[in-house]
Amino acid sequence: MIRSTVTTTDILVEGLHFPECPRWHDGRLWFSDMHGHCVMTADLAGRTTVVADLPTQPAGLGWTPAGQLLTVSMVDRQLLRRDGARWELVADLSHLASFHCNDMLVDTRGRAYIGTFGFDLHASAAFAPGEIILVEPDGAARVVAPGLRFPNGMVMPPDGRTLIVAESFGPALRVFDVADDGSLSNGRTWADLSVVPDGICLDAEGAVWIANPLAPEVVRVEARGGITHRVAVSNPAFACMLGGGDRRTLFMLTAENSDPEYCRAHATGKIETVMIDVPGAGLP
Repeated sequence: MIRSTVTTTDILVEGLHFPECPRWHDGRLWFSDMHGHCVMTADLAGRTTVVADLPTQPAGLGWTPAGQLLTVSMVDRQLLRRDGARWELVADLSHLASFHCNDMLVDTRGRAYIGTFGFDLHASAAFAPGEIILVEPDGAARVVAPGLRFPNGMVMPPDGRTLIVAESFGPALRVFDVADDGSLSNGRTWADLSVVPDGICLDAEGAVWIANPLAPEVVRVEARGGITHRVAVSNPAFACMLGGGDRRTLFMLTAENSDPEYCRAHATGKIETVMIDVPGAGLP
C-alpha cells in the first residue's frame, strides 16, 4: 500500500548533461556528469564544482579508506584513483567485463564492487548478462557474481554482510551474502519489481529507494517489492541518494533520456530534492 505520494520537488541543480551515481560525502553531493565527462560536487545551496574531467565517461564513485576518490571509467573498463591532479590506474577490467562498466559500491575496506552492462544497450544489441567484478585495494580483480540481468545500483546495509543489487532487466532487486574475503554467494531475489531499477539507496528501516529510468518517479520499496512511497520528478529518474546532515534529503538525478549523443547536445539533467522521514543508512 502506498503511504505517501509527493508531487512537488525542489530543483537543486539544472543544466547538466547526464548526472549519475550520486554519493553524499564530506558535506557535499558528489556525482558523475557522465555524458559531460566529468566528476562534480554540489552543496546544499546548489553551487557546483567540477572536481575532475574524464573523457572516457565516469560512472560509479567511491573512496579509499585513506580518502582518495575512486571512479569507474566506463568505456575503457577501468577503475581509476585520483592522485592529486591526475588519475592513476587501479585495475584494467577489460578482460573481465562483458561490456562497459557501470555503477560501483566501495565497502569500508576499500574493496570495489563494479557492475557491467553485459551488452551494447545504446546500440539496441541483443541482451546478454553482465557481472559484478570485485577489485581489491591492491588492484587484484575477479568476477564474484556472473549472469546478472544488467546489474546497476548497489547498496550494502551497515553490518556489511549482504549486498543488494538492482537488476534493471529483471526487473528485480537481488541480494547476496558477503564473505570475509568479499566474495558473493547465495544470490536470491530480495524483491520482484513493477518498476525498472536504475540507481538505488538504502534507508534506516531497510527499505530501498529506486530511481525509475522509464518514468518520472522515484519509489521506495520494501522486501518482496511492495511500494510504500512515490515521488514524482520532472523527467525520468536515473539515480538517487539520501544525504544532507541528517541523511533525510533525497537527491534524485533526472534527465530527458540517457542517449549519449542527445545528452551531449542537450543539457536537460537536473538534481531534484525532497525531504523524507526515514534517514539513509549503509553504503554508498
